[in-house]
Amino acid sequence: MQQLRAGRLPRRLLQLVVGLAIYGASMAMVVRGALGAIPWDVLHTGLIEHIPITFGQISILLAMAVLLMWIPLRQMPGLGTVANVFLVGLAADIALAILPVTGDIGVRLALMLGGILLNAMATAMYMGSQLGPGPRDGFMTGLARVTGRSIRLVRTLIEIAVVVVGWMLGGAVGVGTVLYALAIGPLAQWMLPWFTVEIRPRQAP
Repeated sequence: MQQLRAGRLPRRLLQLVVGLAIYGASMAMVVRGALGAIPWDVLHTGLIEHIPITFGQISILLAMAVLLMWIPLRQMPGLGTVANVFLVGLAADIALAILPVTGDIGVRLALMLGGILLNAMATAMYMGSQLGPGPRDGFMTGLARVTGRSIRLVRTLIEIAVVVVGWMLGGAVGVGTVLYALAIGPLAQWMLPWFTVEIRPRQAP
């Protein structure tokens, strides 16, 4: 409720929805580039090799499972957290239906690089709306708080784990996976000031 009462809600809601839609589309771009998926998407692409559902659907189901892990960590979701669960997967499936499969290495490289860049922008947009972190981000920060370890270490260990499990299941690992892991933090941090919406709690009369 404090998030909703903090002001500039129409701007923040619009930025949240657009950011999450771009996030899902950027995931699809990297997948269609076929040069290695985003770390969590390595797990998604591995799982759909064994479960007959779409990429977006497995993303939604896994996000819901991660959100359940917030309970023992005593993390509180926001509106943006719940929206993230559903909108990212839906946007990814829509984009995958539109983007064709291609063997042209130039097009695939452009899809990978463009997808990583757009993913960083989308991350800055939904984080900057200040309506709650995504399920995976909240799990990471909650685990870091409970264990007393740094966010960098916790994130690295989580992403290594999901990449290894995804690869063992047949997920798409490649140069795009490594490039994303190296670039996403600096890019998102660089873009975050552009999209952070200043909010102020309402003053009592």
